[in-house]
Amino acid sequence: MRRNTTSRGIGERGTDHTGTAIDISGLRKDHGPVRAVDGVDLGIAPGEVMALLGPNGAGKSTLVDMILGLTRPDSGRVRIFGAEPERAVRGGAIAAMLQTGALLDDATVGEMLGMVASLHHAPLTVREALRRAGIEDLVKRPSTRLSGGQQQRVRYALALVSDPALLLLDEPTAAMDVGTRREFWHSMRDYTDSGRTVVFATHYLEEAEEFADRVVFMKSGRIVADGAVAEVRALAAGRTLRATVPGVVESAVRALPAVADVGIRHDEVVVVSSDSDTTLRALLSRFPHARDIEVTGVGLDEAFVALTGDVQRDQAEAVRS
Repeated sequence: MRRNTTSRGIGERGTDHTGTAIDISGLRKDHGPVRAVDGVDLGIAPGEVMALLGPNGAGKSTLVDMILGLTRPDSGRVRIFGAEPERAVRGGAIAAMLQTGALLDDATVGEMLGMVASLHHAPLTVREALRRAGIEDLVKRPSTRLSGGQQQRVRYALALVSDPALLLLDEPTAAMDVGTRREFWHSMRDYTDSGRTVVFATHYLEEAEEFADRVVFMKSGRIVADGAVAEVRALAAGRTLRATVPGVVESAVRALPAVADVGIRHDEVVVVSSDSDTTLRALLSRFPHARDIEVTGVGLDEAFVALTGDVQRDQAEAVRS
């Protein structure tokens, strides 16, 4: 879903909002013998909402740290609206909602927001940040009396209060229940509709599918897929076949032609196939008693498995359950 990408021009924050929001070129970073980020090139346009997906250890967190200037690359460069990350952060052009961000134990939500707002040149008012985050009722609540989901909403308000042009979110809906997640993304739509840029890392693939303009998959420090949701699905080159097959054996299903992945729960079979017609004909020949057959296009979860490898099958199954 393409959003308004009207730029904010070159203002007192010292960053050029008329060009690329994030420009990454040849980025590499090693942690000891491990290459965490391996030659990443990435450009993100102003107003774009991008989901960053990948298994643990894929390099997502290291990439985010370099975008924020928290970690220096071994080679390559990062520019935020044409400026170095440290300059963009100091100017308030970029803000982050980090899952591990600490809250002050002896402060109320309103006091924390006021403190952060005082550090910036042109912040939102505390009341406006509370309203946008949907936590106006928490203004006088001490941080020690916040639930996990409420803490995440407060971290979101703390990121918003600087009124950034670019917002990075690390697992933003972790610890939120279904209703709170829905409210969070509703408030995010208001933010992105104003032409702001958002990059969010998530393990909820359905969030990426519903809210992102663009999806980037990382594996082993590299980008393995980059495009709109429909384009990433197409890269997986397949369809999903579902059927009820009493007494089915997984090895027999895996032996069928054009099968890329198999999941079995009781008698329910889910097959990702690169040629669903061929697989279906072979399935009916091998299992003539199969019933309740359905063939659909792959979703992001199947694409995730196909593009990032067997190592993530357990994680993808956990997301689906």
